[in-house]
Amino acid sequence: METPTPTSRRTFIASAGAAWAAAWLAPRDLLGAGSASSPVDIIRKEGATAKVAVEPLRGNISVLTGSGGNIALLHGGEGKLLVDSGVGKPGVLAALNGVDDGPLRYLVNTHWHFDHTDGNAWVHAAGATIVAQENTRKRMSTTTRVEGWDHTFPPSPAGALPAMVFREEAALFFNGASLALKRYEPAHTDTDIRVTFTEANVVHVGDTWWNGHYPFIDYSTGGTLDGTIRAAEANVDAVTDKTLIIPGHGPVGGRREMTEFRDMLRAVRDAVAPLKKRGMSADEVVAVRPTAKYDAKWGGFVIGPEKFTRILYEGA
Repeated sequence: METPTPTSRRTFIASAGAAWAAAWLAPRDLLGAGSASSPVDIIRKEGATAKVAVEPLRGNISVLTGSGGNIALLHGGEGKLLVDSGVGKPGVLAALNGVDDGPLRYLVNTHWHFDHTDGNAWVHAAGATIVAQENTRKRMSTTTRVEGWDHTFPPSPAGALPAMVFREEAALFFNGASLALKRYEPAHTDTDIRVTFTEANVVHVGDTWWNGHYPFIDYSTGGTLDGTIRAAEANVDAVTDKTLIIPGHGPVGGRREMTEFRDMLRAVRDAVAPLKKRGMSADEVVAVRPTAKYDAKWGGFVIGPEKFTRILYEGA
C-alpha cells in the first residue's frame, strides 16, 4: 500500500434541504426554459446557509450531514481529519467548532464532484492537506462538462486541488487510527475511492452507495453502470455485519442496506438492458416502468424513477 505522494434514517431530504432535492429531481422543470441557473448553482446557494448536523458514530469518528455529500470526521489530540468537504463553509465550520477547537490537518476526497469538494479551498486555507486519487486532481484541474447536470465546471483554484495523490491504494495514520484508502475501478465516476477506518470498523464509500435513493452515474467523467454495480459488489464483500458504512448520500447504514442496494442495481440493469437491445427507445423503456418494483423505496427523492430509468438506459 503506497503512501500518498505530492503531485508528481435521519433522512437526506431533511438534511439537504428542499431546493437541493428539487434541483436534482427535475432541474429543467424547476428552472424553466432559458434560465441562466443550473442545478449546481441552486445546490451551492442552498449549501451556503445549510445547517449541518453532527452524528457521533464510534470512538472519535462522526458524520456531518446537511452540506452536500456526507462528511466523515476523525478528531483527537492531533487535530481533525475530514473525508469530503461538502458545499458551503458556515454550516460545516460551525459543526466542526462544536466538536472541539482542534485544527484541521487532513482532508480526503472520495471523488471529484462539487458537492464533495466545494469546501476544499477553505479547508486547505485552514491548514489541511488534501489527499485524493490522482484522477480527482486531474478532473478538478481542467474545465469539465457534466451532461447529467447540464453544467460546465471551470478548473478549481490551486488551493482546492489535492496536494497528495495516489493511484491504487494508500494509508494514513492519524489520531491513533489507521486509514486505508482504496481506488475503485470506474464506477460513479473514474475518481472514486473507499476510506476505511480500520480499528473502528467504519467505512466511507462516497457516491458508490446512495442509501435509500436511486444513484446518479456520471458518464461524462468515466462512470459506468456495470462499474457502479461492481463497486456495490465490492463494498458488500469488504464489510461485515458490524461495519458502520457512510454513504455519499442518505443515512449511515450497514451491510444489509448495502446488499439491498446492490441487488436493486443488478435487477434494474437486467430489466432495462434487454429492452434497449431489442431496439426500444428511451421514452419507450420509461413507459414500461422497469423500476416500478423499487420506486416506492428508492425513487422518492433525488433521482426519480424516470430519470433513473434514463440513466440506466444510457449505460446499459
